[in-house]
Amino acid sequence: MKSFPFIRVWEGCDLNIAKAVRQFQDRWSPYSAASRGKRVDRLIKELIDPAVASYATSSPQRYLSYIPGAGGVVPLSEIVGLVGLNSTARLQRQLLRAFVSAQAEKSERDQQFVATLETLLDLIRSCARKPPFKSKIRDTRLNGRRAQEFCRLCGAPAELTDFILGNDNAKRDDPEDKLRLSSLYCTDHRPQLPNGEWNLAYRKAKRSIMHFDKELARLTKHSGNLDKVKVQSGDPLVDLYIYHYVHKYGLTPGDEAELRNHARRMADGKLSDRKKQMVMLLHYRISQADAARRLGIERQAVFKALTALPSEFHQLPNLSGFSVYFLTSTENTH
Repeated sequence: MKSFPFIRVWEGCDLNIAKAVRQFQDRWSPYSAASRGKRVDRLIKELIDPAVASYATSSPQRYLSYIPGAGGVVPLSEIVGLVGLNSTARLQRQLLRAFVSAQAEKSERDQQFVATLETLLDLIRSCARKPPFKSKIRDTRLNGRRAQEFCRLCGAPAELTDFILGNDNAKRDDPEDKLRLSSLYCTDHRPQLPNGEWNLAYRKAKRSIMHFDKELARLTKHSGNLDKVKVQSGDPLVDLYIYHYVHKYGLTPGDEAELRNHARRMADGKLSDRKKQMVMLLHYRISQADAARRLGIERQAVFKALTALPSEFHQLPNLSGFSVYFLTSTENTH
């Protein structure tokens, strides 16, 4: 039996909401008769709405405008009923991003609030990804119970997912009686073209898949907590680069498509860890000559590497408290 999407409860989430989400998970199954029809809406109303309302009541006033439903005035279940799961997820993501951007320094309670919003976002996204009961998709013989998610190589919807959502671009090149849509890759990254030839974009992306996976893991980890640098790469400059990059775009773990697209751009742009080190040093007013000395390379190598790097990877926000850190902690980064 195929499992339904797992709902992640983020570390630090409000205990009552965490308990309600786990109860929701236990009672939700895509293949049981109880889950058909409006079962998801009823479970949100029965379990999640009271927990969110209680949390809103006990929260500081400044939090309320970021809680879906204007501080709990409109229940989450009603929002889902009015605009649908996908639109509700987009709303929650925008509210979370706005809160993260507005808080220069987060307290422990702010971190709990972020974890709580992330948990609610994951709940709604999991509901939106719930497998359909009918195997037939639209007017085709395609199996609707196949995996439907993002492209393995980027943040675009897989061909099958795109088609289910009503986009016919995926089928435009295939005869109606031979419609084959991938559940793993998007139209741009499908392994073979309709004429049977290998897709060059697919081959290029596959060659950099290890780089893509590495950057995706880093971006996801740093986006989970924007108040401190996550140690992951083993090099402080590389971790600080990812930290600044995530701040630049206001990324959160719920931004799955955006995180994957940024990882793909990094891989395609050949943004190596060495180049990240160079960018961070120069960003905080260290000269190319000093950067080369710190990294144990020639100045000309710094110049050539940064000249070839796309400008989007140079443009990072200025964050307080880091220049002194560089002067005391990056003397031996090579």
